[in-house]
Amino acid sequence: MVSPPKAVIFDLGKVLLDFDYGITVARILERCRVSAEELRELIDQSPLHHRYEKGLISTDQFFREVQVKTGYEGSKEEFVAAFADIFTAIPAMVELHARLCERRIPTYIFSNTNELAIRHVTRQFQFFNEFNGYVYSYESHSMKPDTRLYEAVERCVGFGGDALLYLDDRLENVTAGEAHGWRARLHESPEQSIEIVREAGLLE
Repeated sequence: MVSPPKAVIFDLGKVLLDFDYGITVARILERCRVSAEELRELIDQSPLHHRYEKGLISTDQFFREVQVKTGYEGSKEEFVAAFADIFTAIPAMVELHARLCERRIPTYIFSNTNELAIRHVTRQFQFFNEFNGYVYSYESHSMKPDTRLYEAVERCVGFGGDALLYLDDRLENVTAGEAHGWRARLHESPEQSIEIVREAGLLE
């Protein structure tokens, strides 16, 4: 009989929290001199965005580059609010985390993300402060599926291999977890992920 995992590792975006950079575009477009499509491309998964999420540039540097590339004329404070406030909780997954906490199963956040997002999420979502540990791309200077980030998770948790159950919505990240021997599973819906956790022996 296979033993239950000792900890659950959660990706953040599209697993616990939904997000939409279209919200940012709608809020600041009038203060920019580029099209909505160009603005969206710059702030969502562009080389600039990846540099920011790897922690290779500071928040101030990121903001200045956005200013230069878009002609943005608003204040930094306005930009920060528009860029960070793009998240909504996925209730069933938040409840899943609460159930794991009740059973005293250690839980961890493992996310490609940036300083502004985490600052906002920490303030806005109480449940987010109840994890046992956090591994962020911008603090580790690498992004999933880079193996160095998975090694950072194992150092944070204190163990690895099949003692870790990992939920992520991106297949390449799941595949990298499998390569480390984790019980990595693709998150496709809350219902499916809840069943994965139940089948692993962590829920009644």
